Amino acid sequence: MDEAPTATAPRASLLARIRALNLFRRDTPVTNYKDAIGWWKSRRVPYNPVVGIAGMSSGFLALFTAVAAATLLSVDFGIPNPPGFAIIAVVLYAFMANVCYTGGWIAEIFIRKLWPHEADRFATTSFFLGLVFSVFLTLIPGILVVAGGLFGLTRHILRVVRV
Repeated sequence: MDEAPTATAPRASLLARIRALNLFRRDTPVTNYKDAIGWWKSRRVPYNPVVGIAGMSSGFLALFTAVAAATLLSVDFGIPNPPGFAIIAVVLYAFMANVCYTGGWIAEIFIRKLWPHEADRFATTSFFLGLVFSVFLTLIPGILVVAGGLFGLTRHILRVVRV
């Protein structure tokens, strides 16, 4: 009889549950460079939208904060001048994210040559950590703009309260 987990039973962390997804596994060991590159290329399809969604979320946070600062505080905050700079930055960031992604399978080829028995574990771990790092790095601008907006709002409120 299967028992339901008790309240004291430890739950797997969110990262551990994500790490267990098929996306981050290699059930069949790769034995050649072509298959290793193919494994990485097949994961680029989910990698780009995941990082892209993080980027859109970060951009939305920054835009929302900028509009709120302009509306509530009459302050230009968080919008680059000129706005075209933001588009160039997004395109450059997406390009560099994919260059770094390509570095994953290049590193695996080196690891496969030096330590063949560790290459599969290296690939799955580096893909997982690389995706987590990419999402975190992509969210940082939005988080910083929101934090700056909150500090500005707090400063404005404190200034108003003193008067």
